[in-house]
Amino acid sequence: MPEDETTVTPTDVRAPYGQLPGGGTIRAITRWGTPVMHRAQTPVTAYDDALRALAADMVATMYAADGVGLAACQIGEDVAMFVFDCPDDEGERTVGVVCNPVLTLPEGKDRQLDSDDEGCLSFPGSFEPCARPDWARVDGFGLDGEPVTFEGDGLLARCLQHETDHTLGTVFGDRLSAKSRKKLGKKHDAAAEDYPLDWPAHVAEAAS
Repeated sequence: MPEDETTVTPTDVRAPYGQLPGGGTIRAITRWGTPVMHRAQTPVTAYDDALRALAADMVATMYAADGVGLAACQIGEDVAMFVFDCPDDEGERTVGVVCNPVLTLPEGKDRQLDSDDEGCLSFPGSFEPCARPDWARVDGFGLDGEPVTFEGDGLLARCLQHETDHTLGTVFGDRLSAKSRKKLGKKHDAAAEDYPLDWPAHVAEAAS
């Protein structure tokens, strides 16, 4: 189904706070090492058309890169916001936008770690196991300033943690051992030709 100018409308997904904004422009993804990727992002205070336009660009870029989540810093914007379209352990997809996210993770006997592979669109072509709690909840605000809450397990739990980390200036490589991070870097370097610096914007330009 083609996108309209205001919303992206995937089928068979949970969208408890409405569909993702559509009509955005695919941008180049900002890479690790760029300063904006490694500092806490500026909280959202104005829920306006400019914020919605930024979210639309993030959604377009996320889908073009075949990602399940994308933070504003990943297209070079110093804004504490992320978008996502991600399945949980049962394969049920949830979509959403979260501004100023606050993460809640299980503690004590409820805390179980999942050591599946993790990757990042800002360090493309490489994956390494990264231990994270197997359930997560994020509270924040939607594009209209309304409170939103998302929670889940499986890949969705990992996504909520990964994207909230981005708003705090943390990349998942920061959570790896030196040995694992070295392996991650080698995989990234080996795949570099597949991901030029204007990726995935160059794909859209080539298709136009």
